[in-house]
Amino acid sequence: MADGLELTILMPCLNEAETLAVCIGKAQAFLSRTGVAGEVLIADNGSTDGSIEIALRCGARIVSVSERGYGAALAAGIAAASGRFVIMGDADDSYDFSRLDAFLEQLRDGADLVMGNRFAGGIAPGAMPWHHRYIGNPVLSFVGRLLFQTSVRDFHCGLRGFSRDAVLALTLRTMGMEFASEMVVKATLAQLDIREVPTTLDKDGRSRPPHLRSFRDGWRHLRFLLLFSPRWLFLYPGVALLCLGLVVGGVLLAGPVRLGGVTFDIHTFLVAALCVIVGVQSIAFAVIGRRFASRYGFIPRSDQYDRLLEGLSLERILLVAVVLMVVGAGALLWGVSEWAARDYGPLNPSSTMRPVILATTALVAAFS
Repeated sequence: MADGLELTILMPCLNEAETLAVCIGKAQAFLSRTGVAGEVLIADNGSTDGSIEIALRCGARIVSVSERGYGAALAAGIAAASGRFVIMGDADDSYDFSRLDAFLEQLRDGADLVMGNRFAGGIAPGAMPWHHRYIGNPVLSFVGRLLFQTSVRDFHCGLRGFSRDAVLALTLRTMGMEFASEMVVKATLAQLDIREVPTTLDKDGRSRPPHLRSFRDGWRHLRFLLLFSPRWLFLYPGVALLCLGLVVGGVLLAGPVRLGGVTFDIHTFLVAALCVIVGVQSIAFAVIGRRFASRYGFIPRSDQYDRLLEGLSLERILLVAVVLMVVGAGALLWGVSEWAARDYGPLNPSSTMRPVILATTALVAAFS
């Protein structure tokens, strides 16, 4: 990294010939007005419309990125940046690169990541589709805050600044639009200093459709948030199902229960058994998924999780499995005895199916 440069203004680019010169000009005007030692860096993702020539003519530096994707372009640009700080934004003239003062001020004050908040700063008419403004962005931002306990209100604002070293240490891996979510999530999990500043969003200056695809990229963001939080995707639902199944199954094990005008019998008992099986498997998925994700660097290591794994030794897991097998075998003997009591004749489903369901549930859980 070159000495003396404080700021890199980074723009991912894929065929932005209509607006690139304007964006570069505004960024250079900001550097000139504030006297900041900086550069304008264009991470070109394979443009064929003359964007590279425009950027060079305007005095920007180019880094060519062969792997397609918003995240791929930004990751390469961050790695190639010469500034201590990086402020990134789209090259479609929807963000005003001449007004980055608040971002730089927060970075100089010690912030690791400074997010723009378009809802606080103002969204111009026509700048954001209604389903993005009132459904997509609010819902995904709410999910992100719920799952990761972050204060960020606008998860997907494309204008954001950060310490280059701090973000490189996060080892961001996604190559698509979900790169934006990954940055916020990993910064939150790493307990970095994250702040928000109001920013404006104008209607972009392109005549072609945007690269963003609402439902495809919205699903990729949601999928990333869920997979990055196996507690909410698997663990909490699994624990809830397991507890529900154990309570309802325990009540119905002795026989039917009548509440008001409704009788809960063998069919409810079967559903409770299903809840137990799905709950056990969901909890197992949460443990395995968390271990896999932390091992390969997708999720930071957790001392609490490591202590849990230490408690779940192979010997203890096998002991629980053996106990469940014994319970299952005992329940099968119970069922056979019920049948024998009828001289192996016609069965009473209400009484005979209970031990069979219990045996099946215990054996399936043991082998899970």
